[in-house]
Amino acid sequence: MLTASTERDLEAAFTTIVKHQAGALVVMPDPFFTDRREQLVALAARYALPTIYPNREFTDLGGLMSYVGNFIELNQRVGMYVRKLLKGAKPADLPVQQTVKFELVINLKTAKALGLTIPQTLLVRADEVID
Repeated sequence: MLTASTERDLEAAFTTIVKHQAGALVVMPDPFFTDRREQLVALAARYALPTIYPNREFTDLGGLMSYVGNFIELNQRVGMYVRKLLKGAKPADLPVQQTVKFELVINLKTAKALGLTIPQTLLVRADEVID
């Protein structure tokens, strides 16, 4: 696992990834990465590195694919937690929750540029395919 906290760290991380001949990259959800989404997508394209991103904004910019929990559902769950807390529930008594709805977006233009063929079984499961 590599970490980055500056723009120069991102360049260095991609150099390391290529040096180690990684076959793909998973970008974790982080405000730093979201703020630098254009740079990340450009670096992945420059190094021809298939990358999956934590939200569709990356895919809209040309990233290969994104897979993320549904934000509407996530916000609804947060609202339910807040309501319970405001009614006096103790945080330790509340169950751990996780989203059950996810959104998969695939960018076929990027797949073609990388020389990848996305299996039809994955394409039909995608919530959106960018041609």
